[in-house]
Amino acid sequence: MPSTTSLTPLSVDAAYERLRKVVRKTPLEYNQRLSQRYRCHVYLKREDLQVVRSYKIRGAYNMMAQLSPDLLAKGVVCASAGNHAQGFAYACHQMQVNGTIYMPVITPKQKLQQVRNFGGDKVSVVLVGDTFDQCLKEALQFTAEKGMTFVPPFDHQSIIEGQATVGKEILDELPGIDWLFLPVGGGGLAAGTGFYFRTFSPQTKIIGVEPQGAPSLALALKAGEPVTLQQIDTFVDGAAVKRIGEVTFQYLKEVLDDVRLVHEGQVCSTIIRLYNENAIVAEPAGALAITALEAYKKEIEGKTVVCVVSGGNNDLDRMPEIRERSLRYEGLKHYFLIRFAQRPGALKEFVSNVLGPNDDIVRFEYMQKTNKESGPALVGIELQAREDYHQLLARMKAYQINFTTLNDDDELFGYLV
Repeated sequence: MPSTTSLTPLSVDAAYERLRKVVRKTPLEYNQRLSQRYRCHVYLKREDLQVVRSYKIRGAYNMMAQLSPDLLAKGVVCASAGNHAQGFAYACHQMQVNGTIYMPVITPKQKLQQVRNFGGDKVSVVLVGDTFDQCLKEALQFTAEKGMTFVPPFDHQSIIEGQATVGKEILDELPGIDWLFLPVGGGGLAAGTGFYFRTFSPQTKIIGVEPQGAPSLALALKAGEPVTLQQIDTFVDGAAVKRIGEVTFQYLKEVLDDVRLVHEGQVCSTIIRLYNENAIVAEPAGALAITALEAYKKEIEGKTVVCVVSGGNNDLDRMPEIRERSLRYEGLKHYFLIRFAQRPGALKEFVSNVLGPNDDIVRFEYMQKTNKESGPALVGIELQAREDYHQLLARMKAYQINFTTLNDDDELFGYLV
């Protein structure tokens, strides 16, 4: 069992007192559907219902509340993919402190608008770079030039202490927890909450969950120190960082029992299921912890399990992409380049003979606009069951269809779909 004896203690009770009148004590809800699916007792810590729709207000406010009046008067700065920016903006408005927020250019519009709503005239937003790490570099340079205070999204003792209050609220309400699943991006929430559990509920197994396309913690654990990833998938924007925090890593390597990587498409399936079954609007990072349950379904049977839903700032404009990724992950949507025979009726025969009774063409596009007779066509086919795919391929081969599959070819898929 991991130990906390070598770690700097966290003043979680003091942070909790600072935050009591600012943050919402979010519900710890028993989820019947998940409990039935995994034959255990699943509780969701609903930080998506926090005042800024994520836990990030806890760390930002806790740090800012401890700054001297002189430092606050100079102003504060943060860099964020979205949720930290909202918590920071809310804290600036509550404390009447001027703040500058650096965010990636690709930040969803909904998050940008929420930042402005929470901060009002106390914050200004600067959009720069395509990833958190790029805008972080610009923010730190600006902070140094202006002599202001930087409020990091995760890598600071006070931030970790604020996030740890999530763990205090959970254990105050529900002792005797067997398993705890925590999303991991930069590591502030998992470090703080994991430390609190390891201290006051040492028997609990603690699992950190990362997106497969941004495994900064998993690779750091393998290397024995934080490493910088060259490329990441930014889809799970609230947890997609190229480098785990230096401070958070020291805690995470001691308090976590395991780290699980989950596929972005599987996260999308979780988002859709949460909405359809529970009317919960979770952002991709907010669905990470629940997504990992599938990998532990045998171990958690009959146990008491808590998953932290870390945020609900999901832009509705992203739903078509979420559905697309989910369908591809579930094996229900496939794309092909098809070179139809150069004779009349070839397309009609394909529809009549090759497609199954429940298969549906959802995209059809000739790739060469001036050569439709002999040029290839991009064809997207949606199935009702994963096993229908092998039958579809068998019919295509039986009727000698000249085709190339695209789903498993990342380069071709990226160019054409």
